[in-house]
Amino acid sequence: MIRIGILIFPQVEELDFVAPLEVLSYINKIRPQSTEVLLISETLEIIKAFNGMKVVPDHSFATCPALDILIAPGGKGRLDTMHNPKVKDFLLSQSANAQYITSVCTGAFLLAEVGLLEGKKATTYHSAFTELQTYNNVTVEKAKVIQDGNIITAAGVSSGLELGLYIIKILFGNSITTEVAMKIEYEIDIDAL
Repeated sequence: MIRIGILIFPQVEELDFVAPLEVLSYINKIRPQSTEVLLISETLEIIKAFNGMKVVPDHSFATCPALDILIAPGGKGRLDTMHNPKVKDFLLSQSANAQYITSVCTGAFLLAEVGLLEGKKATTYHSAFTELQTYNNVTVEKAKVIQDGNIITAAGVSSGLELGLYIIKILFGNSITTEVAMKIEYEIDIDAL
């Protein structure tokens, strides 16, 4: 079973984390016990997301197990979160052994702040391209999903769907990815992912 952790924080953009959570959990309806998707936050306190959704994390940083895949979503709350030393330590400690480190939308800034995007190609929300280019050696490109080594970044908000499908494709192949996309009624060119 592949363990996937999604970082959540106050004022996180809901679709940034709910879209990949839905897609990466859906595979279990087709192939049981393929993934375990966990919501991780600094503490176990309820998180109030940007549009008002209230979410209870599965784990705090202190109780979080080693992750195979880490997802950093964005949203207005990233402005404070990206400078939080505990978040930085968590990202660095988990990324040391994770197979893939990923982001959705402005979650790319969480990765950039700790140097994970240095020398990498990446994408983010379209209006944040210029800001992301201010980080050392980050090449910003316009695309729904960009992979550079074990770093995978997805563009704005709804791109979390594509990120989820992209991860399923690299882990489980085209056939399962096509089936997941069909079951969630999402039209996508799997070969273009």
